[in-house]
Amino acid sequence: MTTIKINERTKTGKAFMAMFEAFFKGVDGIEIIEKDSKKVNKGENYYSSEFIAKVKKAEENIKKGKTTRLNPEDIWGSIL
Repeated sequence: MTTIKINERTKTGKAFMAMFEAFFKGVDGIEIIEKDSKKVNKGENYYSSEFIAKVKKAEENIKKGKTTRLNPEDIWGSIL
């Protein structure tokens, strides 16, 4: 099995898909698995729940003013 990724939003991608559908429609052994360019549903998430919780906590801390300033001249000293 071979996978080919085609960006259907480009001129070349649209032309390729049109050619593909014209030549290979109904041919055994060749099929289009996914035709929709938006693979992720709105409810689906790429990130783990732990990571999302960390980001939300960081956002809350930023809103409360709980931030750390780093001195670019001494980053390790700023952290410790």
